[in-house]
Amino acid sequence: MAIQWYPGHMNKAKKAIIDRLKSTDVVIEMLDARLPGSSANPLLENLSQHKHKLKILNKQDLADETRTHLWLDFYNSQPNTQAIALDASERAPAQKLIKACRALAPNRSGLDKPLRVLICGIPNVGKSTLINTLLGKKSAKTGNEPGITKAEQRLILADDFWLYDTPGMLWPKIIVQEGGYNLAASGAVGRNALDEEEVALEWLNYVRIYYPQLLVERFRLEVSSQQLDTWQDTDWLDAIAQKRGALLSGGRIDYQKAAEIILTDFRSGAVGRITMETPEQWVVWLKKAKEKEIQLKEERLKKQQMKK
Repeated sequence: MAIQWYPGHMNKAKKAIIDRLKSTDVVIEMLDARLPGSSANPLLENLSQHKHKLKILNKQDLADETRTHLWLDFYNSQPNTQAIALDASERAPAQKLIKACRALAPNRSGLDKPLRVLICGIPNVGKSTLINTLLGKKSAKTGNEPGITKAEQRLILADDFWLYDTPGMLWPKIIVQEGGYNLAASGAVGRNALDEEEVALEWLNYVRIYYPQLLVERFRLEVSSQQLDTWQDTDWLDAIAQKRGALLSGGRIDYQKAAEIILTDFRSGAVGRITMETPEQWVVWLKKAKEKEIQLKEERLKKQQMKK
């Protein structure tokens, strides 16, 4: 199943971003530090090609610290781009953010040339929470469901620093299958657009390879070294369901409940510090997805020619 979710208000957000970009000096994109590649919007990247960009890897306290450094190096190596990591415990995020933006656009300062900054991100990435922290008050609506913010708002962080907040937005077609599952696992996709059991299995299939010990410790599983090497995603799901009491009558496993437990624990960080992709993995996934898109396009053209 391919993960896709692009409700109507996101198309409105896209139009608002296109209009705002005309007068923007720096584009901030908030990424989920647990899935930096998957949470980067290719549509925004295309629209802001010639703009200075600041990538914020948010929720770094939930991510694998070693992999976060790899992703910071990956983005900092790109032209006109700077990357920083933040989390909810950051004491002075406003100063850190303003300093990074001013470094990208040093010619914009003073009341006659205010620095105009656009902040974007996928749903549920923590953008509204960050903005409330920046302002020291609850000006932006926050919640655990994607799609809370529905309209653009301008925020004044300094007399010559204007920050434009936009609604959380995905893109019309998610071509990287692994990225779609990672977005769904993080909570960026509406529940009506996904099968939670399938998403949980995909998540387990990755985590069992790279973070098996975290699964054992979080769910208090009694697993032998041989089982660690041989268990598949379904084996892990069954074991977690049994341990957490996700059962139906007759002792049958309630896979829906088990999937909800796993995804909730991942989203809250209860499983531990996990990052679902490395820069190298993302490059491979993206290349494969683009090749597949080209192939599909060629097949569609052939079908159209045959009809003619």
